[in-house]
Amino acid sequence: MLRLEDLFLRVSRFVSSSESADHHAALGVLFEILEVASRADLKSELLQDLERQKKALSALHNNPAISEEALDSILGEIESYSTGLLNMNGKIGQHLRDNEWLMGIKQRACIPGGVCEFDLPSYHYWQHQPEAQRRADLNSWIDPLLPLRDGIRVILTLLRESGKIHHFVAHQGTFQQMQGGRVAQMLRITLDETLPCIPEVSANKYALNIRFVAANLLAKTSLYEHDVEFNLTFCSSQ
Repeated sequence: MLRLEDLFLRVSRFVSSSESADHHAALGVLFEILEVASRADLKSELLQDLERQKKALSALHNNPAISEEALDSILGEIESYSTGLLNMNGKIGQHLRDNEWLMGIKQRACIPGGVCEFDLPSYHYWQHQPEAQRRADLNSWIDPLLPLRDGIRVILTLLRESGKIHHFVAHQGTFQQMQGGRVAQMLRITLDETLPCIPEVSANKYALNIRFVAANLLAKTSLYEHDVEFNLTFCSSQ
């Protein structure tokens, strides 16, 4: 879901551009979405997650601390996105696979420099069509995938908003916490963006380990040997 979320954001940015080069990049990202979304169980997993969220939120009705209007709004979104996913017939992205022209470009795109004008003259012709035409074509290829994007967006939004933020210090760049039965679907780590370090996380059902490595992009990875203050959120829809 996180991979697809990132890809849908990228393709949206590229499509909104007026440049032919960005529309070429959008098509490349669309092919990535097609590959990532090819898992046969993806749609059923999303529908199950949406149903779990719906049940959990429905239980909050008549809670004085919860806005009924906001609750009904998010439940309506979940219902709408579930319907959209259910209405996606066949394999996700099949409309793209059925397009021989697009699949020809996808095949050549795997080759370095494989989409030059002398390799794919018809693609070169498309790249020189008016901006509005190129964008309309891209949207026609992306639109059938939007129920997937919307379902992922609401699930990840609710997941990120769950859980309580805890403040910790990684002494000399390392942090460990025993799980003690704690279950999480996602960990969120935030720290001061001016700190020249990057968190690396490993976890299992027994322990969580975080090491902060120095943000030196020219050298071998090394530990950031200073204390690092950070916030940690255990996110779970359970």
